[in-house]
Amino acid sequence: MKRTSMAAVVLTGPGKTRIDRVAIPDPGPGQVRIRLEGCGVCASNLGPWAGPEWMAFPTEPGALGHEGWGTVDALGEGVSSLLVGQRVAALSYRSYAEFDIADEAACVPLPSSLAGRPFPGEPLGCAMNIFRRADIRAGQDVAIVGIGFLGAILTRLATDAGARVIAISRRPFSLEVARRFGAAETIVLDDRAAVVARVAERTGDRLCARVIEAVGKQEALDLSAELTGERGRLVVAGYHQDGPRQVNMWLWNWRGIDVINAHERDPAVYAAGIRDAVDAVADGRLDPSPLYTHSYGLDELGDALDATRDRPDGFLKAWVRLA
Repeated sequence: MKRTSMAAVVLTGPGKTRIDRVAIPDPGPGQVRIRLEGCGVCASNLGPWAGPEWMAFPTEPGALGHEGWGTVDALGEGVSSLLVGQRVAALSYRSYAEFDIADEAACVPLPSSLAGRPFPGEPLGCAMNIFRRADIRAGQDVAIVGIGFLGAILTRLATDAGARVIAISRRPFSLEVARRFGAAETIVLDDRAAVVARVAERTGDRLCARVIEAVGKQEALDLSAELTGERGRLVVAGYHQDGPRQVNMWLWNWRGIDVINAHERDPAVYAAGIRDAVDAVADGRLDPSPLYTHSYGLDELGDALDATRDRPDGFLKAWVRLA
């Protein structure tokens, strides 16, 4: 008998979820339906999870899940580049559920060499796009402030480009991951002035040609600016979702630094980044598998979000199992 309903998570209030049975959605023109295998858990979910004033509860079924991958289950009218049964990573927005709908152009096929492997396309594509916009070159000193999933991947990409990466994080576990992903130097983020002094010492007082801020907090942004050398580039990769930020414009002016907001909003650019990530992982140039440290059932999404917020020892990236 053909299935007509699916399980989907609904956020009912701050820090609260339930599982609902809802109708399986049908794809519209130019869309496909995906039977999901998994969905990554993103730090951007933590704002809604905390229940800010602007958040409306209950959410739509599956809402907030945007790092899904799985198998094409049905085609909408006019879809020509994808096939039923094809495995894809997708940019969609209700993937804390067993099925989701995505535009044809937002789906990136996964080769058979990646069969059975988690592939949260959105954050992997985000890392590739950030790296492209950072314009990292061989021989540069590059500081990466914040070593989570994103920071670790950027460490590998920058190292492979011939840069000397200085990884900075509060957690010893994260710094060990950074070393495994190629960091030439690791620094514990405790005293800000001491971190700046150590980077200055290691770079002959030049500081860094490129600095990637991958935390999303005011103090990390402040430190990142201080680490950026004259005519350097400060790349804001952290998601600053908890209010306005202040910047030291005197410092930015005096050093003549370029500041790049590396967040994309064009779905076509997102999809291009995902395609780049698929190629890098399939070719063996990038192996993100050690970074998927925790997996949860759909009914454990609350635990996954709490772990993403609290970051227990050994935690880097959570994903939800859906098949």
